[in-house]
Amino acid sequence: MADTEWWQRGPVDGVPAALQPVAHILLQVRDSVGELVDSLTIDQWNARPAGVASAAFHVRHMAGVIDRLFTYARGETLDATQFAALKGEGAPMTSNDVAGALALLDTRVDEALTQLQATDPATLGDFRAIGRAQLPSTVIGCLVHGAEHAMRHIGQLSVTVRVVRAAAH
Repeated sequence: MADTEWWQRGPVDGVPAALQPVAHILLQVRDSVGELVDSLTIDQWNARPAGVASAAFHVRHMAGVIDRLFTYARGETLDATQFAALKGEGAPMTSNDVAGALALLDTRVDEALTQLQATDPATLGDFRAIGRAQLPSTVIGCLVHGAEHAMRHIGQLSVTVRVVRAAAH
């Protein structure tokens, strides 16, 4: 079924119906990243054509966004490790970092899917405070934004990768 997007593959086992779109987006993010970054050189990972964010940033940021927004959805605040990861998202990547960045994204998607499976649909409208400013949101707001923000970066990653690959030829 790899020729179809996740939303066209039917329900994700164990995920409540209201959260199926979130699960589909997260799984599509994972598949899309794998396809987009396949065979990038380390220079291409770190390239910032016209000053845009690098592929390295986008992959790290997607993992971080999923982690942070799903933390808020649980009603928790970010910890020191999450703040450190946020600060490091824009750092240049070495060839030794690539596998770890991709594995972290896979882990974050897996953790998010587990969280979706455990989410009681009756709590989706529950209040959640976001960030240091304690901005108002809800459980579903956090879950949807975590997934859609990651997908937004797939679009940016796609353009960045196309430009850096074109420049190499």
